[in-house]
Amino acid sequence: MELQFNVLGAPLQACCYEPMTGFYRDGFCHTSQEDTGSHTVCVRVNDAFLNYSLSVGNDLSTPRPQYMFPGLNHGDQWCLCAARWKQAYKAGVAPPVVLSSTHQRALEIVSLELLMEYALDLND
Repeated sequence: MELQFNVLGAPLQACCYEPMTGFYRDGFCHTSQEDTGSHTVCVRVNDAFLNYSLSVGNDLSTPRPQYMFPGLNHGDQWCLCAARWKQAYKAGVAPPVVLSSTHQRALEIVSLELLMEYALDLND
């Protein structure tokens, strides 16, 4: 895969290998035209977000092996759809973000300023 960049303009860093995340299940929030959901925001999920997601019909806690999806638990990192993150933000339950692992394509949907408010890695 060609080099892709994060929202800070640097090479995209891995989001999580355990559980294996990403549209391509390679640990990165890599994206392409195939990724119509834009799974580009690397987040650290928490119970408030997982409960919210379930309440709007997106169960992220239940394993779905047929889709190589392990089910998420509080503290897991995951490449989330940018629109889902923005939806959770508007509901007051947006999970924290890892900017170095969030793909620049997320900026088509969410502003950098907003992502920075939720950043886990600004002081790294």
